[in-house]
Amino acid sequence: MAERITIILGCTVCKNKNYHFARGKKKEFKIELNKFCRACGKNTPHKEVKA
Repeated sequence: MAERITIILGCTVCKNKNYHFARGKKKEFKIELNKFCRACGKNTPHKEVKA
């Protein structure tokens, strides 16, 4: 079976950790997505952060 790891996305503006999901263990780059931040109240870039 393929191993899965938990990824946490944090807002780059307020540093709030908002989203988490699982993906495969083999990773070549860090994820950066535009997601909605409840603390900021708008769509902001979210980057992968340490757990």
